[in-house]
Amino acid sequence: MQKAYIPFTFLLLIAACNAFSQTQTEKQLALQYFQAQEYDKAVVLYERFFNRSGLTYYYNYYLNCLLKLNEHKTAEKLVKKQIKKNPDPQIFIVDLGYVYTNAGEIEKAKQQYERAVKEVPADRPRIIELANAFLTKNVTDYAINTYLKGRKILKGSYLFHLEIANVYSRAGKFNMMIQEYLDLLLEDPSYLHQVQNILQYRVFEDQGNKNAGKLNNFLLIRIQKHPGKHVFSEMLIWYYLQKKNFESAFTFAKALDKRLKEDGKRIMDLAKLSTSSAYYDVAISCYKYVCDKGRGSPYYINSRIEMMDVINTKIISSSYTMQDLLDLEKNYLLTIDELGKTTRIIPLLRGQAHLQAFYLHNTDEAISILEETILMPRIRPKDKAACKIELADILLLVGDVWEASLYYSQVEKAFKHDPIGHDAKFKNARLYFYKGEFKWSQAQLDVLKASTSKLIANDAMDLSLLISDNTALDTTTEALFTYAAADLLSFQNKDSAAIEKLDSILIAFPGHSLTDEIYYRKSEIYLKGKIYKKAAVQLQLIIDYHLGDILGDNAIYKLAYMNEIYFKDKEKAMELYQDLMVTFPGSLFVVEARKKFRMLRGDKIN
Repeated sequence: MQKAYIPFTFLLLIAACNAFSQTQTEKQLALQYFQAQEYDKAVVLYERFFNRSGLTYYYNYYLNCLLKLNEHKTAEKLVKKQIKKNPDPQIFIVDLGYVYTNAGEIEKAKQQYERAVKEVPADRPRIIELANAFLTKNVTDYAINTYLKGRKILKGSYLFHLEIANVYSRAGKFNMMIQEYLDLLLEDPSYLHQVQNILQYRVFEDQGNKNAGKLNNFLLIRIQKHPGKHVFSEMLIWYYLQKKNFESAFTFAKALDKRLKEDGKRIMDLAKLSTSSAYYDVAISCYKYVCDKGRGSPYYINSRIEMMDVINTKIISSSYTMQDLLDLEKNYLLTIDELGKTTRIIPLLRGQAHLQAFYLHNTDEAISILEETILMPRIRPKDKAACKIELADILLLVGDVWEASLYYSQVEKAFKHDPIGHDAKFKNARLYFYKGEFKWSQAQLDVLKASTSKLIANDAMDLSLLISDNTALDTTTEALFTYAAADLLSFQNKDSAAIEKLDSILIAFPGHSLTDEIYYRKSEIYLKGKIYKKAAVQLQLIIDYHLGDILGDNAIYKLAYMNEIYFKDKEKAMELYQDLMVTFPGSLFVVEARKKFRMLRGDKIN
């Protein structure tokens, strides 16, 4: 019988594979020992690995094991060998100092640290490497000394402001950190946004904002010392915006606008920010400032239009009177008369029509304004579409359902793949819901779930779920018909009638699946009318009796928000936000609830 022949090279390959496998097992074992703080076992393996390979990776583990075992003499010999073997030994000199520190020989450690700084070469990467070596040992003072030495020997070619500021931050030296950042901006203003992003985290997201006031003082001093350096005024405006002090931001923005001859662009941006944060008076002052520049300003017409929009929002969002609405109407008329009826003021005309229809109840006048606007020569297609949607809303308001649907359909057809077309499609689907044609409505809503507009997609999903949840099992849709009718009444601002109709469902269909939706819809109507206590009662009913239904998390979040904003009950708001996180961990509201909870508690937020 012939013996099988196995090549020698194949045997060598098998042996090599076995050796490699054994080595990998030993490496894993060494790491496990180290992580389990079994340094007496780990040190044996890491010594072997280092002696075989000479790699810094194993050297670091070996050195750390020796220090943990208080084998300072062995550690000292190990490091000294590394210093002799390397032509650029600064990193190992720091290690030697660290060995002495661990051995309690502070003076010898200091000598080594100073030696490392003294011998650092005029090379930026090497300077950073040495500073990082000090930082890994938590020797921050010598890390700063390294950067200061580097600043000197590089003769100003690179000043290490960001690196030094970072070390000062780590050491808790806030004042010195700020000075470094401001020195950087003095040298190179292009770092403005980077510095703002860093300070956003280190100052304004710090618990209690205890250092924010210091930053304000430092900026004011820099502005006085360097009046020609606009970057510090930019920083101060940014500071006031972080503090929601829009009035002071406006004061400094005006000064900078005049100094740089910006024609009001900065002020227009500030007005938008103020509006989005509901500081309407500051926004109006911003727009007035731009308007006062006269018709020669490139932003004059936009400032007049946008100012009217803010005035409108301010009045409508407050407890307005009829006189407030009449004054607003007069303001619209004066502004339109001044600017002239051109395609540039179409937003004004839409705003005027909305006011006439939904608040002054002059629907004929509103319809006339929009019909005239739609027929303007050279009107842009999107402006015409926006006017058609507004006109459809008003036609629906007066009960002209088919005409309203026609206008919605026209916009939807003309802008199939645009958010304005999606908006028209949603409103048309909602119109058919009001009419009780639930199947057709749901078919359109299901298409809109994939809309690129998150708001429209969410609204479509909510209405679609409402329909499916209340038509799938019921043999009758009478309750949903009544609910839809109430929803239309609410849209038409007939809130009392809407509440009565919703209550009629609760009486006629006790325990119906619509019950939680009815409570939630009533809360929205009361909230719209600023009847906050009644709104809160409806939300509490959902929490108490329908928490497991689809609107349970919505109710908790909205009630928490109301306690935070309207009732100023911080403890109750925190309790509700926490309940939401515990009860509905998968809710879309959890991220925002956690953020609000932590802010109310005073946590540092990343």
